[in-house]
Amino acid sequence: MTDDTDAGHTTPLLEVEGLEVTAGEAPILRGVDLTVGAGEVHALMGPNGAGKSTFAAALMGHPAYRVTAGTIRFRGEDVTHWAPDARAKAGMFLAFQYPESIEGVSVTQFLRQAMSARQGTDLSVLEVRFALNEWMERLGMDPAFAERHLNQGFSGGEKKRNEILQMALLEPSLAVLDETDSGLDIDALGVVGRGVHTVREAHPDMGVLVVTHYQRILEDLVPDQVHLLVDGRVVEDGGPELARRIEHGGYEQWRP
Repeated sequence: MTDDTDAGHTTPLLEVEGLEVTAGEAPILRGVDLTVGAGEVHALMGPNGAGKSTFAAALMGHPAYRVTAGTIRFRGEDVTHWAPDARAKAGMFLAFQYPESIEGVSVTQFLRQAMSARQGTDLSVLEVRFALNEWMERLGMDPAFAERHLNQGFSGGEKKRNEILQMALLEPSLAVLDETDSGLDIDALGVVGRGVHTVREAHPDMGVLVVTHYQRILEDLVPDQVHLLVDGRVVEDGGPELARRIEHGGYEQWRP
């Protein structure tokens, strides 16, 4: 996070103002405002089709989505039209709802490429292995995991744990977790929650945006603020109590 000394205030980590996004010709986001500060945990909740995953993808510059209005500022810089790799190198990270499998590429090889791109230097296999082994131990992962092909034959929980491992090693300033709880049982959900906690302990200034349908992952990752997205707009903001209201009453009370 940087200080805006001229304005006499601290610049937010992420500022989204009036964001409108289309996929093809279909409007999906219709003017979203959202701010995340360094070290904060925010949750973006909403029903199916509300635009939550579109918002996560648009933050990272996914080419399938077109920003038609509004701005995305990261650490004070306008990144609205930056390429995805430029955003990643700057410190933005997206944990996918459905991580892709890459046959023939080991977890270690993939992470070496990603870490080298993030740091702007060609890291040796030894450097990557040292960091990888340290984090796998901290996250309670079997060292053999590093030699498996990326997400090939991984269970849902293993895929999500691998995303947390990537987050730990890439050391982003902002981590967006797109429905990381999707398809996980209670035990796997706890593993993911504890993993994010462990990474945040090492990087306390990292901002986290959790995109989810359900309140249960927020029992582990207690949010500073909850944003409710319905029909492409944020219709309410609040604290953890908003997530509990959604859990007990559903989304019907906010539907147009």
